[in-house]
Amino acid sequence: MAISTGGVVPDGADAIVPVEVAVDRGDAVEIPDAHQAGRHVRPRGGDVAAGAVVLPAGLVLSAARIGALAAAGVETVRCARLPLVAILTTGTELRQPGEQLGPGEIYESNGAMLAALFERAGAAVTTLAPVADDDEAHRDAIGRALEADVVVTSGGVSVGPHDLVRAVERELGVEEVFWGVAMRPGKPLSFGIRGATLVFGLPGNPVSSLVGAELFVLPALLALQGAADPAPRWQAGVLGAPARRNEGRDDLLRARSSLGADGVVLEPVAGQESHMIVRSAAADALVHVPRGDGILDAGSTVGWIRLD
Repeated sequence: MAISTGGVVPDGADAIVPVEVAVDRGDAVEIPDAHQAGRHVRPRGGDVAAGAVVLPAGLVLSAARIGALAAAGVETVRCARLPLVAILTTGTELRQPGEQLGPGEIYESNGAMLAALFERAGAAVTTLAPVADDDEAHRDAIGRALEADVVVTSGGVSVGPHDLVRAVERELGVEEVFWGVAMRPGKPLSFGIRGATLVFGLPGNPVSSLVGAELFVLPALLALQGAADPAPRWQAGVLGAPARRNEGRDDLLRARSSLGADGVVLEPVAGQESHMIVRSAAADALVHVPRGDGILDAGSTVGWIRLD
């Protein structure tokens, strides 16, 4: 009996022969090779059985996962609301790309960088205009930012006379949970809460902002969306060049990854200073070098996470 692809197997039949290998003789069909029972038959429930879990909670709905839900007849699913993130960069010296720079001025790069990072993590992002080093300007901008689920400031969290962010946040009711992390770059990172709003203060140097966002802000955004495992995905790799260890802080080196005989080899990029975001753009890995004395030799096993 002839059957179309995807059709119901007729009663009594137990195998399908592709038309490409069958020869139609009019009143007979010639099949050159023997076919075992069940061949080319897709049994009912072969993909997923009744009562089985199609997707566990805590997953991002990729294209394949949406297809799996639809194939199982699932019409609607409960999803987390996208967290709203407000990004605020600080510094009188900041100018927008394309503007003319004056003495002591720099282009504002952190806002666009952080917005791209957080959007890829599933957040809805609003970026406020850069704020000058002025108490009242900070008060107004941070007050507006605190209407979001997550506030991320960049700059103004250290101990200089123009570092106003933490003091203004305290005035606005933000309870600081911690300030200062034993890592390089990114030591003067802060975190606080006001009600249900999470408030992150990242340093102003672009690489410090990037590292702090990767290790602290991204896990929080994933947790807010219900991720089953929001922590950074550390992998084991091999250091491709010696690295000097820091006695007081863990180092996060930017590196290029490649596949070697002993696994993933991580070559630190040239220029590891916290302002060198152009050089860091060549990296695809963040490598953890634990604090300690001396040199960590090339070939040492290290932990790393993939950037982007």
